[in-house]
Amino acid sequence: MIVFKFGGTSVGSAENIKKVAAIINDCDREKIIVLSAVSGTTNSLVEINNCLANDKKEDAIAIINKLELSYNQLISELFNEESHHLDAQPFIKTKFEELRLFTNEATKNEKIILAQGEIISTNLFQIYQKQLGNSTALISALDFMSIDTNEEPENEKIKTKLTAILANNKAKTIITQGFICLNPNNEVDNLKRGGSDYSASLIGAAINAEQIQIWTDIDGMHNNDPRYVENTFPIGEISFDEAAELAYFGAKILHPQSIIPAQKNNIPVLLKNTFNPEAKGTLIKNCHNSTGVRAIAAKDGIIAIKIKSYRMLMAYGFLNNVFAVFEKYHTPIDMITTSEIAVSLTIDNQKYLKEIVEELNTIGKVEYDTDMSIICLAGNFSHSGKGISAAVLNCLTDVAIRMISYGGSQYNISLLVEKNDKVRALNLLNEGLFVQQNKPQEA
Repeated sequence: MIVFKFGGTSVGSAENIKKVAAIINDCDREKIIVLSAVSGTTNSLVEINNCLANDKKEDAIAIINKLELSYNQLISELFNEESHHLDAQPFIKTKFEELRLFTNEATKNEKIILAQGEIISTNLFQIYQKQLGNSTALISALDFMSIDTNEEPENEKIKTKLTAILANNKAKTIITQGFICLNPNNEVDNLKRGGSDYSASLIGAAINAEQIQIWTDIDGMHNNDPRYVENTFPIGEISFDEAAELAYFGAKILHPQSIIPAQKNNIPVLLKNTFNPEAKGTLIKNCHNSTGVRAIAAKDGIIAIKIKSYRMLMAYGFLNNVFAVFEKYHTPIDMITTSEIAVSLTIDNQKYLKEIVEELNTIGKVEYDTDMSIICLAGNFSHSGKGISAAVLNCLTDVAIRMISYGGSQYNISLLVEKNDKVRALNLLNEGLFVQQNKPQEA
C-alpha cells in the first residue's frame, strides 16, 4: 500500500479538494489517505479554546458561527445540489451544533474541539468521493491511533488495531484523519509534534507501506530557502539524516520527528506538490549521497548563552552541572562549543530564560544574546571529504560568525550568526556553494 498525506493548504478550498481527489483517483493502487484540517480551521479552533479559557463564551460562539459560514460556502462550491442537500449540509449542521455544545464544558472538551478540523475534512472528502461514484471507506484515527503516558505513539498497538481494521475492509482507498489520537485515559488527544505528517509516517510503518507521500504546496525540499534566496532548486533525492537536520533547523516542509517511523522501517518518503503534481518532488530514503553540502536552512529566534568560569579548567562534572540547569527547565540545547574556561550554547525557547540565567550565574559568569539565527548546512560530511569546511567559511568572509558546530554529526554543519546577517549569509552560501560550482568552466 501507499500512504498519501495532504496538508491543510491542499484541502483548503473546493478547488483544491478536487485536485486532491484527482491525484488520489489517478493512482490505481491500494492506499490510505491521511488528511489535515482545512487550512485556517485549526487556528480558529485554537482561538475558540482561548476564548473559552478566558470566560469569553460569546466570542467563542461568534467564531464558531463564522467558521460554519465558511464551511457552508465550501460545500456549496464542492458538491452538486443533490449531494449538498442530502449529505454534506446535514453533516456540517450537526458538527457545528456539537461544537457549540462542547463549549459548555470547555476544559473537558478542549482536545475534542481541536480534533474537529480533521474530522470535518475527512468526512467531507468521503462524501465528495461518494458523489464521484468512487468506492472509498472512512475509518476513524481514534479507532487505532494512540499515545502512552509519555505522549509517545504506541506503535505495536497501532499496528495491531490498524491491521485488524484493514483486514475487515475491502475498499481500495481508505481515508483517515491526521493529528488526532487517543491518550491512555481513552480521551481525544493529538500527536503534537509533526501532526498529520507524523500520523502518515506512523501509519506507513504500521502497515509496512511501499511508500509514504507527503503532499504540500511546494515542489519538495529546496537546496536553500526560496523565501530569501533566488535561483534555488528542489533536491531530487536526499537521505533521512540530511532531511532530519534540515527539518530541525528551519525547513518548514517537514517536522523533524515526523519521518522517524519511516526511517526506522526503511520506508521511502516522497515530498510532492499538490498544485504541480508533474514536478518530480524530493525522495527521502536511506542512502549515501556524494560528499559535500546538499542543502541549507535557517532557524530564527535563537538565544546564545556563554558561561565562563575558571573552575571549569580541568574540572570534571562542570558540564553536567550546566546541562542539569537546562534539564530542570525542560529546555533543549541546539548548539554547544567549549573552550578551556567557557561554554557557549544556544536554545530556541526563552520561556525560562530568566530562571536559567539566574541558576547559571551560580556556576560562572553568564552572558547571553537574543535574536540570533542558526544556519544549517546539511549534507554528507564524512571524514573522507576534504576542504568542505574551508569552502563554507570562504563564502562568509564578510559575515560575523558567533559559533560553529562541526563534527557532532556527519550530516550537519551549524553556524550561529546575527539575525540581521541571516539573509546575506544564505545568499553568499548559495552563490559560493551552488551557483559558482555549477557554472561552466571557461576554456
